[in-house]
Amino acid sequence: MRLLALTLALFTAAAAQAQCVGQNLITALPPDQLAAIQTAAEVPFAHGNVWRATKGAQSVTLIGTYHLDDPRHAATVAIVADDLSRATALMVEAGPAEEAALKTHLANHPEQLVNTGGPTLPEALPDADWQRLTAALQARGIPPVFAAKLRPWYVATMLAVPQCQNAEAAQAGLDRRLIDLATAKAVPVTGLEPYDTVLAIFDGFSAVDQLKMLVQTLDADAVGDDMAVTIADSYFAGENRLFWEFSKAQTRALSGLTAAEADRSFALIEEAMITRRNRAWIPVITAAAADGPLVVAFGALHLPGQEGVLNLLVQQGWTVASLAP
Repeated sequence: MRLLALTLALFTAAAAQAQCVGQNLITALPPDQLAAIQTAAEVPFAHGNVWRATKGAQSVTLIGTYHLDDPRHAATVAIVADDLSRATALMVEAGPAEEAALKTHLANHPEQLVNTGGPTLPEALPDADWQRLTAALQARGIPPVFAAKLRPWYVATMLAVPQCQNAEAAQAGLDRRLIDLATAKAVPVTGLEPYDTVLAIFDGFSAVDQLKMLVQTLDADAVGDDMAVTIADSYFAGENRLFWEFSKAQTRALSGLTAAEADRSFALIEEAMITRRNRAWIPVITAAAADGPLVVAFGALHLPGQEGVLNLLVQQGWTVASLAP
């Protein structure tokens, strides 16, 4: 999701940086609810952020990333630094070339982010949701009048950066640290997909589904720092799938959607944003691995599951082993 972070940094004002302090909402769950999401999260390769895949003489180090800044990233960088020094390339969701192409594209095609033909957000949302959105944007230093004509999916990405972080934090996550290290070591950095892939995915969501996505993001934002702490703690514990299942349970409980509606919403996002891209990345990764040792980094939710990158590699004859939580 680094392309979304880039668009956010390009087009929003940064709020003041603050420390995220709150309660881990997963560890605070009643035992029965915790057990339920733990059971749901038991998918292939459910635990861990750093892996190595081998096939014959070929080797790929795979890193699940957290896109926001955190001092704990230093430990992960230390684990993979030697592999990166030996790598023929670092592959990421969006490398420098993709970021530059995206910046140029959006400058020439603002309609990708601005809704030029439909109702504005104050017109499309119930008044109570627009008031909630206004407060959430103002807390991030973003004028609501600026967001009113933006596409709902894009406003949802603004809210994905917690109030206790800022847009700059989205440019200082693990992905960026790895890119900077690779650049310092003269290791080429390339993208896993075309620069406009995520834009095309969101264009495929209906206006109704985009509004639902925005409202669900508002629901998550209501717990503020607690959600930010829960996300980060889950990531650094290597429990990204557990957080995914927790998010689904929270949506069922808090969004006002039926369980079937909430599950449909998550299935739609998972297929479009995770599963479909995983399938597309596998031939890109395996082709690059034929040229020598490779390091690949992408959002940690792409690692686990039947359709996760790790299991898809196993299905093609690769052996996968964990290197770190």
